[in-house]
Amino acid sequence: MKIVVIGGSGLIGSKLVDLLKERGHEAVPASPSTGVNSVTGEGLADALQGAHVVVDVTNSPSFEDGPVLEFFETSTRNLLDAEAAAGVGHHVALSIVGTDQLPESGYLRAKHAQERLITSSGIPYSIVRATQFFEFVGAIADGSTVDAVVHVPAALIQPIAAADVSAFLAEVASGEPRGTVELGGPERFSFAELISAVLPDRKVVVEPDGRYFGTPLKEDSLTTGPGATLAGTRLVDWQR
Repeated sequence: MKIVVIGGSGLIGSKLVDLLKERGHEAVPASPSTGVNSVTGEGLADALQGAHVVVDVTNSPSFEDGPVLEFFETSTRNLLDAEAAAGVGHHVALSIVGTDQLPESGYLRAKHAQERLITSSGIPYSIVRATQFFEFVGAIADGSTVDAVVHVPAALIQPIAAADVSAFLAEVASGEPRGTVELGGPERFSFAELISAVLPDRKVVVEPDGRYFGTPLKEDSLTTGPGATLAGTRLVDWQR
């Protein structure tokens, strides 16, 4: 199949393109660097010509509430319109566990808006809600640091390796549409446990009312529910 990967030059997209090619597909990386811009619509029609599947792994350049909502809504509308015109039969999107449970997060509100556009489009779809990546633990710690101390919420996190996310997306894109599914890592940690394990030199303090990038969490807000697929890479494996 011809599978177009929107955001195909990023952390997930580049791995995904390679995996799809290994499976024998015609995998086309599409991003501004290849002349395809899902926000402006530039290059979309040509890139999607003859495509069977489109996988969207784009991310907003801004996490501010207004710009991130505008990015995901504009990009997704453009993609879905171009897919309808090209006769694409399967739209795959990477989303986040908790999108419909954390309305105080502007970023997750934007991802939920993206999901609603996909589910109402009439195009067969797979939405993969994944947990946070091991690769972003450093950024989480940096964003929670005040005066050299990492302040974390009293909640659980279920990290997954980016390689496992790409592998699951390759499997989904190669098959029939699945609707909305969840994907998580094989282990759950407290924020303090995870950051201390990955960044042992950091001082970590648990705040009972602590927030995650400004958003209050329940204990299981960022973990998978029943029926989720669990990846195989454990923390000790990822750290090797």
